[in-house]
Amino acid sequence: MNYQYITLETSNGVATLTLNRPEVHNAFDDVMIGELIDALTQVDQDNEARVLVLRSNGRNFSAGADLGWMRSMADKNYDENIADASELARLMATLDELSKPTIALVQGAAFGGAVGLAACSDIVLAEERSSFCLSEVKIGLIPAVISPYVMRAIGTRQSRRYMLTAERFSAAQAQQMGLVHDIVDDFDSALDDLLATFLANSPAAVSACKQLIADIDQQPIAAESQRLTIERIAEIRVSAEGQEGLTAFLEKRSPNWKKDPQ
Repeated sequence: MNYQYITLETSNGVATLTLNRPEVHNAFDDVMIGELIDALTQVDQDNEARVLVLRSNGRNFSAGADLGWMRSMADKNYDENIADASELARLMATLDELSKPTIALVQGAAFGGAVGLAACSDIVLAEERSSFCLSEVKIGLIPAVISPYVMRAIGTRQSRRYMLTAERFSAAQAQQMGLVHDIVDDFDSALDDLLATFLANSPAAVSACKQLIADIDQQPIAAESQRLTIERIAEIRVSAEGQEGLTAFLEKRSPNWKKDPQ
């Protein structure tokens, strides 16, 4: 598919999805949201893609919602706004539930819904100069659709400050709160290390582990969750990649899924 506002490239097991509206700081509208959903769905179904890198062109990661798009929302009725917001919710869920590990590279500013994209990614790398803002209340809105993901990432206490004040916070603060994993000087160097790590791991096990995390999160340690974990480890042990991994370990050789990121 030819995209207007994004690019998607897959090479040697790595899918790179790039926001490509630098002239408007990669602000997104209904067109970009639809394109992102389509691209993420492709990556999820692509057996050759082992990991997704989400990045953007230009000085800023994303300014959040496009101003023209927001103006159009004001002219829509309640039902039309429900339909509109449903697509943004579908984007966040598609990224959050992607079966492949995801790495977001955040340069410059990440505002509004862009914070949601970061919160839905498995790993977030940021530059020291990067900044974040849940800016919705400044213009009379609320960060509703992204709130479950942001609150999961930074916690209720920090959400009660930054969602209510719409203050900008730094990469260092974002790291302290759990939104950002690492602050790096060079995205490419840090990314190479992460990609090498992912491409050495069993893709089936990584996918199963990601699903396990989602299923176990916030669940009490009780008979039901214990049974789930017992079943999951049994399933992976008898799977093709589980057998290959155990055999390779015992034979002191590399498993057949290990790839060189270069």
